[in-house]
Amino acid sequence: MGSTSSFTGSQIVDAPTYSRGAPAGRSDLSMMRHRKKLAKLGKPADQRKALLRALTTEVIRHGRIKTTLVRAKAVRKHVDHMIELGKRGDLHARRQAIAWVYDKQLVHSLFEAAPDRYADRQGGYTRVLRTMPRQGDNAKMAVIELV
Repeated sequence: MGSTSSFTGSQIVDAPTYSRGAPAGRSDLSMMRHRKKLAKLGKPADQRKALLRALTTEVIRHGRIKTTLVRAKAVRKHVDHMIELGKRGDLHARRQAIAWVYDKQLVHSLFEAAPDRYADRQGGYTRVLRTMPRQGDNAKMAVIELV
């Protein structure tokens, strides 16, 4: 039932444990979701990736697009990464960009223009500006543009 404390010499009584037990299919460890934040955009992983690739391609092609605020914030990371690859300009960077952007000719033009256009800038190649909410569902809208 109990044991003797080596520090005080007094009797230690085991306290009853009140645990509900782990739900079926999960272990006893309840892991915390630190640093797991990701804009899921209400889509499965494959559709989310396709959406982000398409938005990245269109931002690079047109320089400015109008989309929802959450999508604009999610695609900002990918557009910045493509511009970083364009500034780097080596073969591996070019292959990585072609693997993400849908238009091969657009990647070639990006790699020609990015080193000159963004030579003095160390990051922050995009700007997200909030606009009026969408008419039908009042969703927060934004314009994402290249700086």
